[in-house]
Amino acid sequence: MTRIRKVLQFLPALILAAALVSCGGSATKGTGDSTKMADTAKKADTTKKAMHPALAAPFDVLAITHDVKDYDKWRPGYNTDSTNRKAAGLEDLVVGRGTDNGNHIVIYEKVSDIAKAKAFAADPKLKDAMDKAGVISKPELGYFHVIRFNGDSKEKQWVVVTHKVKDFDAWVKVYDGEGKDKRASEGLVDVALARGTDDPNLVQLVFDITDMAKAKAAITSPEKKKLMESAGVIGKPSIEFYTTAE
Repeated sequence: MTRIRKVLQFLPALILAAALVSCGGSATKGTGDSTKMADTAKKADTTKKAMHPALAAPFDVLAITHDVKDYDKWRPGYNTDSTNRKAAGLEDLVVGRGTDNGNHIVIYEKVSDIAKAKAFAADPKLKDAMDKAGVISKPELGYFHVIRFNGDSKEKQWVVVTHKVKDFDAWVKVYDGEGKDKRASEGLVDVALARGTDDPNLVQLVFDITDMAKAKAAITSPEKKKLMESAGVIGKPSIEFYTTAE
């Protein structure tokens, strides 16, 4: 859901700085250098913590997926329409491009007012703007209430899993029972857990991918399918892989 997503890159100089400090006992040039290193690391850590200050769960999002003729020609039109999105109470979060099809697009917008967002989405002016930008498929819109969010997400590749469940409370017990450590070992890092605003049994999950081969193998494995069925997942889940667009 940054993902929801903005790429975070930082240099972990703190460890090196600590090592240098422990080796020096007097006010030498080396001590001064280590102090500077520690200051740099402190600034980097502060930047990391402040990367997503407005995205503390819970919050609402609008997810829009569609295909375009040419991403490079579509993007300027999307950027130009930002004023209208802001007027509708929408805040740009992340744009993703399909890993297998760079013209398959997902857009996440933070929503301040669901009613205003729906009015904006239904406005013919938006369709006109999309047509001019080269949208070639019918947009699919989903409104979700994000109840868990990992603001430290930083991978460029991620996956969105959407499915319905019989009972959310029963499903989440199984999901939590599997555990984020198990998923991390499969190349999947928990980023967001959201429920549909209109249907709370519609669940959307976003995972950062640290190892694409392992992630694809795990998420489509018979073991994962069996786990989903035991948790009460209804029907075939939608699984979409994306790369964060520049």
